[in-house]
Amino acid sequence: MPVSEMYEISIKICRRQAKQVRPRASYREPHLYNFLLPSCKPVDIFYICLKSFQTMPFLELFDETLDINATENYELSVQMSSDDISFCILDTLRNKFVMLRSYEPEDNSRFDPYRLSEIIKKDDFLTKKFRKTSIITPTSRSTLVPGPLYEDSRNEEYLDFNQKKNDREKVLIDKIKNADIYNIFSLQEGIADLIGGLFPEANIMHSLKPLFQYINFNKRSTGNNIHIHFEKEYFYAVIFDPNELRFCNTFYFRSRSDIEYYVLYVLKKMNIRQDETVYLSGKTREKEALVQGFSAYLNDVRFALPQGNYTFSYVLSEAELHRFLLLFSAANCE
Repeated sequence: MPVSEMYEISIKICRRQAKQVRPRASYREPHLYNFLLPSCKPVDIFYICLKSFQTMPFLELFDETLDINATENYELSVQMSSDDISFCILDTLRNKFVMLRSYEPEDNSRFDPYRLSEIIKKDDFLTKKFRKTSIITPTSRSTLVPGPLYEDSRNEEYLDFNQKKNDREKVLIDKIKNADIYNIFSLQEGIADLIGGLFPEANIMHSLKPLFQYINFNKRSTGNNIHIHFEKEYFYAVIFDPNELRFCNTFYFRSRSDIEYYVLYVLKKMNIRQDETVYLSGKTREKEALVQGFSAYLNDVRFALPQGNYTFSYVLSEAELHRFLLLFSAANCE
C-alpha cells in the first residue's frame, strides 16, 4: 500500500475516534516531519499517526483573543492525575477565561508519570511561563485537620491515621483559609516529582481546596450548602451550613446505585430536608440518569456551574462546565 494512502487511512481513523470521544472535540492533523518519511515503512507511518492521536486533546475550546505570546498576562490552572490532564487559561487583563483543553487516556487506561510528562512537554501552552500557575491534584488519600488542632510536625501521623501507609508517596499540606482547615494529602512519588520538575513555581493544591472555595463563594445565608463532586471512581460529599463545615467524606463507587445509596444515607444521617438543593459536579457520564435517580427522593438536584470574580469566553458555552468546576474555581484560591 502506498505511504500516502496509509496516511489518509490513519487520518480518517483519528477523525472518527475524535468524534466518538467528544462530538465537539477539536482535531488537528498529526505532524509527520519530512525527515521521518524516507526512512519509514508504511506501517510505521500508520503507527505514528495513531500514536499522535493519543496525545491529542479530547476537548479544546479557545477564544479568538488567545495569544500564545502573551502568557505573562495569563493565569494557568491545571488538573492532573492518572485519569486526565486538563487546563484552563485566565486572561487577567480582560478577567476572562479564554481557553479550555483536556486530555484523557484511551480505553479506560491510565496515564503514568511518563505519559503525563510527554503530554505536557508536547503541549504548546503548558511549556510556557505564566503569571501564575495552580496545579490541582485529585486524590482520595487525604484527611482534614481543624486549624486549632493542627501541628506541622505530625503530618504523616495525621494521614496514617485514616489512610494505609504507602512508602512511594509524598505527603503535602493544603491550608484552606476560608474553613480554617488543613488538608493533608499524598501523591504518587512520580507525579509529585513530575509537578516539581515541570512546574517548580506552581501552587499545588488538593481538589478539595477549589471545591471549598466554590462553595464558600456561592454559600447561602440560610440552610445547608450540599455538594457532590465526582472523580472517575470516587466522589466527595461536602456539607456546609452558613457558618462552618458539617461533613466531608470520600466514597468509592462502581455503579449509579452505589452513588444513590451513599448520598441518600449521608443526607439522612445529617438530617438534610428533602427540599434542600443538592449540587453535582465533576466527571459524571450519565447526567440525566443521575438526576432522574435522585428525583424520586430529592426535590432539587442540579449541576453546578463555575462562578467567581471572572467571566467566560462565549466559546466555553460549548463545554459541560460542571465537569471542570475545580479548574475554574482554582483561580480564586490563595
